[in-house]
Amino acid sequence: MNTSGHAAADVRDDSTGLRLAPFRGLRYVPERVGSLAAVTSPPYDVVVRPDGLLHLESADPHNIVRLILPQALTAGTRHRKAAVTLDRWLADGVLAPDPVPALYVYEQRGDGILQRGIIGALELSAPEAGVVLPHEDVMPHVVEDRADLMRTTAANLEPLLLTYVGEEGGADAVIERAAEREPLLSTTTEDGFCHRLWAVTDPDEQAAVAADLGRHQALIADGHHRWATYLRLREEHVAPGPWNRGLVLLVDTARYPLRVRAIHRLLNRLPVADALAAVEGSFRVRRLDGPLPAALEALAAAAAGGNAFLLAGDGAFHLLDRPDPALLDRAIRTDRPEAWRTLDATVLHSALLEHVWHVPDAPEDIAYIHDTEAAVAQAERRGGTAVLMHPVREEVVRDLARQGVTMPRKSTSFGPKPATGLVLRSLALD
Repeated sequence: MNTSGHAAADVRDDSTGLRLAPFRGLRYVPERVGSLAAVTSPPYDVVVRPDGLLHLESADPHNIVRLILPQALTAGTRHRKAAVTLDRWLADGVLAPDPVPALYVYEQRGDGILQRGIIGALELSAPEAGVVLPHEDVMPHVVEDRADLMRTTAANLEPLLLTYVGEEGGADAVIERAAEREPLLSTTTEDGFCHRLWAVTDPDEQAAVAADLGRHQALIADGHHRWATYLRLREEHVAPGPWNRGLVLLVDTARYPLRVRAIHRLLNRLPVADALAAVEGSFRVRRLDGPLPAALEALAAAAAGGNAFLLAGDGAFHLLDRPDPALLDRAIRTDRPEAWRTLDATVLHSALLEHVWHVPDAPEDIAYIHDTEAAVAQAERRGGTAVLMHPVREEVVRDLARQGVTMPRKSTSFGPKPATGLVLRSLALD
């Protein structure tokens, strides 16, 4: 755990910072489900493979994936199915609201990581206000889908992950005191992570958190599409009310640094051979016959000196680096900061996808996959190309966000991400 970063806190006037409110959390009733671990899920956009979805659905008939990724032939039917399921689980006592509004301290421990943060209902604000900083573009069709689901269920089914740079005391002190008490719940998911949750119901402690967070801004680490969804639904409900807030987890990364990983691209309709033929002369290309870990090490070494990508899908790995400066000059817009122009994601989307490979930015052509092995396996199975990326440093992400510059969509994956299903927010209870 790193506590040396508190001097770098981004302190704001307390009238323009984060406004986090308690809420009556909806939680699973342990006696009504097989286990808490069996009803949780990763965030909806991490559950990308059909076998992963089926695994979660079969883990327990009440797994949260039946709400966040309901299955039916049409979007409208899917979302109505989720709303009906949520109502039935509430009526049957599978889910129940906590008796009083609370903030929730959430802890994840595993894989050498200890992370703690606080879950609450955050007042929404536009990007120009500089309170919550997005750093990635979003895909309109995903926002539309999430908005329809949220609108139909009238619920925030999973928290966004936001980070801030805190100070000693204040919210941190409340979090650490809560972690010394007996938790509301404790469970270990199949990835080996232990999850614990505490309710903060004391008005003085809630006030201390509010006063501290009110002096800070936050970076969206995970959940840009859900944040855009919150903002869209707020526009639909002009009067003040529950739609003016959204469920978030706030983590002080001065105290609990997150890991930043890359999100890989799967080009469904571009075979590796065609990708390599098209890129000849634009990048240096080297074939790597070693295992995936060795290929990723080579990618990291190449990325230290500039833009680099690893192509997979034909049983080997192909390292692309040293892009032609003339290509970059032609392809990349000049009205952005140098840090944006030199991002791997910028070079990939502006130069390779658009100018070299002519791959449309459409769901049927490009899939975004967090898991490296899954990206390679799917590319080999589909005859496509996996483009494996190297992660961006968090300080680059934060600096660009503060300048109001968004990165290409799905540029980063911060983690560990909160497990979905530990606490939900029903807008009907606010």
